[in-house]
Amino acid sequence: MRLHEELPSTQDAVLRAAEAGEPEGLAVLARRQTAGRGREGRGWESPVGNLHLSVLLRPRGPAQHAAQWALLAAVALAEAISPRLPAGMAAALELKWPNDVLLGGAKLAGILAEAATGPRGGLAWLVLGIGTNLAHAPLLPGGRATVSLATLGAEPPAPEVFAAELLAALDRWRRVLAREGFAPIRTAWLAHGPRRGTPMSVAGATGAFAGLGEDGSLLLAGPDGGIRALRTGEVEAG
Repeated sequence: MRLHEELPSTQDAVLRAAEAGEPEGLAVLARRQTAGRGREGRGWESPVGNLHLSVLLRPRGPAQHAAQWALLAAVALAEAISPRLPAGMAAALELKWPNDVLLGGAKLAGILAEAATGPRGGLAWLVLGIGTNLAHAPLLPGGRATVSLATLGAEPPAPEVFAAELLAALDRWRRVLAREGFAPIRTAWLAHGPRRGTPMSVAGATGAFAGLGEDGSLLLAGPDGGIRALRTGEVEAG
């Protein structure tokens, strides 16, 4: 793991390394980012004390499996966070498709997955950017609620300590995926995901949560009983 006191963006640094042919396994951690970003180019406030980590993977498989890796990262992140929560709070940890970790509806962590395809249509590389509110709970655009381990009353670990725990969890779940396929990751994600039948709206489609597809897509049951598989979009309350 490469530790920097400050970077504009760990994600951009690892994206450049991926495009330059860096082998998989590169992990870049910055104590502070000056131009951190989330999904769809949104700014990501990155104060000292929080986790700002990006990881380079070069998994085999078709490009449409990139969504599976974002969900795998969310499962690993929830696993790393749970022991750090005050007693009794782990059960309240929620995963929001495709990339957020929430507690009590407030954002605790987020994942940005960016991938490129090779000449034969498979994944050439995948970069997972992971931000976690350890010591601070920065405000989000639109006034969305945030929370940190510190505001929950937990002792926040040093970012490099938490990063090592998270990388170990990612490695464990990668081995599960290699041995058993996506099914165990889907089961683990659903254990913290929304209840089936939860009303929601995604990318202009309104319906009820009906699970996850084999490729990591969100399954939405429409009012006519049909099931739509959505691969992009942001979940909003129905």
